[in-house]
Amino acid sequence: MPDRVFNVLFLCTGNSARSILAESLMNHLGRGRFRAYSAGSFPKGEVHPLSVELLSAVGLPCADARSKSWDEFARPGAPVMDFVFTVCDQAAGEVCPLWPGTPITAHWGVPDPAAVEGTPEARRKAFRDALQTLQNRIALLISLPLEGLDRLTVQSKARDIGRQDNPVEA
Repeated sequence: MPDRVFNVLFLCTGNSARSILAESLMNHLGRGRFRAYSAGSFPKGEVHPLSVELLSAVGLPCADARSKSWDEFARPGAPVMDFVFTVCDQAAGEVCPLWPGTPITAHWGVPDPAAVEGTPEARRKAFRDALQTLQNRIALLISLPLEGLDRLTVQSKARDIGRQDNPVEA
């Protein structure tokens, strides 16, 4: 199935930073093979300004980014997800909705850049670090020969990707 498009949902609590960055990255790096979405258990209602600033600065799409509830993806008629990744520890511990289909799930925890306090440069660095970690993990996932792997192997590899220590460049 070379024309197969995999739907991916990135979850976080506020859906304003990490999950937004992951959605944009996956849609860019996935080059049509992956279609990414993001949502939150308690969405903030707006995308963090530093998420928009960073995505714009690195040339990634962000015009359609919005903070939204994960309920949108559990409703009838919602896209059926192939993968669901939590990118924050709080969302990983919450009881998620039942997703249509049987998506592969994994926790890809990333420190919350929106929680960083300090100078504007320190805050921007936290967002760049989060983006780099997500980029490393997404690159590993999209490099897998998914069509040639059984479901249990893909599940195991997706979880392993989230457990990898992905040091960011200083």
